[in-house]
Amino acid sequence: MKKTSSILLLLLLTVFLVPINTEAKTLKELEDEVNKFTSELESKNNQIAANDAEVAEIEKNIANIQSQITSIKKETDVLEQEIAESNQEIAEKSEQSKSLFQYLQVSEGENAYLEYIFGATDITDMVYRMAIVEQLTEYNDKVMKELSDLVEENETRKKELSAKNDELEKLTDELEAEQEKINADTAAIRETMPSVEEQLKSARENLAYYKNLGCGLNEDIYACQFRIEQANNSSSGGYVPSAAGFYRPMDSGYVTQNWMNAGHLGIDLSNSDKTIEVHPVATGTVFKIYYDNCSSSNCSYGCNGRAKVVKIRHNVNGRYIYSTYAHLSSFGNIEEGQVVTPDTVIGRMGNTGCSTGAHLHLELTTCDWNAGGGCTWATYQKSTINPRQYIGFPSGLRVWWNGR
Repeated sequence: MKKTSSILLLLLLTVFLVPINTEAKTLKELEDEVNKFTSELESKNNQIAANDAEVAEIEKNIANIQSQITSIKKETDVLEQEIAESNQEIAEKSEQSKSLFQYLQVSEGENAYLEYIFGATDITDMVYRMAIVEQLTEYNDKVMKELSDLVEENETRKKELSAKNDELEKLTDELEAEQEKINADTAAIRETMPSVEEQLKSARENLAYYKNLGCGLNEDIYACQFRIEQANNSSSGGYVPSAAGFYRPMDSGYVTQNWMNAGHLGIDLSNSDKTIEVHPVATGTVFKIYYDNCSSSNCSYGCNGRAKVVKIRHNVNGRYIYSTYAHLSSFGNIEEGQVVTPDTVIGRMGNTGCSTGAHLHLELTTCDWNAGGGCTWATYQKSTINPRQYIGFPSGLRVWWNGR
């Protein structure tokens, strides 16, 4: 019974480790894909150029709007100053009018107006004095009316400016949202996405690689590659020992983002130790060590310089699986073609490239877009595997694990 259980477990493990999305591809099919992909990428490159021009125009419009908003603020400040000065002058004229008007009032049984009038030396002087009081009163009334009208006009203008400011702020938000959408379309917000130029270069190099390898036109390139590389133990690909099992890439940590969450091609892992050692998830050979093309000048968010990336090729039941480790703060003492095990330190977790915080971005794929990986970037995106199928991560997000 124990022997039967062991055999069953071995069979289940074998099935579990067979890669998914490993559709056979011949050299002719790869050639057709590269030609099609090249044409699509050239078109995409043109679209990106158009997007860049549109973003530049949006940025110009935003700058113009901000200039208008600044002018509105200055004009509003002037209006508020004029309103304050006008209200002050109205208050002063009101006090003057009040003093003049007191001459027309009877106070404590005495007629102040009559006192002023009858203080005249003669009839001419009296008429003169009466006229002055009336003129001053009328003048103050006229000035206060003009000032009140100015305050009302300024208040109306302030409301107009406030409405215009709100309109401009809304337009700015709309333009910034459109800019973000265009930037997202351009950058695709993929953490390990190569540039259009890199994709074109690698697609052509991949095709040349399999032709030089000697694969037949209608031969499965993956089977051809595995057979020849394993037989020759070539330095270009290197002998890839069988993966005995899969492990977590860090001694402890937690998952922060799952595979295919909003198009996420891998799984994100983090740790309170922001530079914890990173290990291969299985035995294999170092396939590629490089810096991705992302920098603050060509990526739209959270860029901290070009990301350090390591790719490892694993032999799983006679087929290759590739694991990618991105955003490393440093590389380990490794080189391309070197055999590594789950105990090898390939680097340390970091925050390089388009990253908003220290983490490890881990991808598992059945092919790779770099030369010798057997696919274009378009196919690469479809070849990703949920790392949870191979590695025992906790089921939830931010659930801590210890041990590999």
